[in-house]
Amino acid sequence: MEVKKDLFYSNDHEWVRVEGEKAYIGITDYAQHSLGEIVYVELPEVDNELNAGEVFGVIESVKAASDSYLPVSGKVLEVNEELSDSPQLINENPYASWIVLIEMSDKSELDNLMNAQEYEEFCSKED
Repeated sequence: MEVKKDLFYSNDHEWVRVEGEKAYIGITDYAQHSLGEIVYVELPEVDNELNAGEVFGVIESVKAASDSYLPVSGKVLEVNEELSDSPQLINENPYASWIVLIEMSDKSELDNLMNAQEYEEFCSKED
C-alpha cells in the first residue's frame, strides 16, 4: 500500500492535496485496492457547493459501488474528465488520478484529517 507523505487523508479513504486555497481530492491506494477493477466514476457538477462529509461522487468497480465523501467543504472548480473515459486510471495511479478540484471554504477542516503516518496506522487496523 502506497501512502504519500505530503497529503491529508480521511477515514473514508480519500486523499487531499492542498495548493493554496484549492484542494485536489481522490481516493487512496488502499481504497482502489479494496474496490478492485474500477469501471465507472460519477463526477460532481462544476460550481456545486458541498460540505465536508457530503457525497460528491460514486465509484463503481466489478465488486461494488462506493460513495465518495468530500473531506473538506468547498466549491467544485474542476472535475477530472479523463476518468469518464478511463476510470481504470485510478487503479493505475490513484494519487495522480484526482477526481475533483475544489476551492476550500474552511481550511481549518484540514485539522480533522490524518497525516500519512496516522493514515497508515488507521489502515493497519482496518485489515
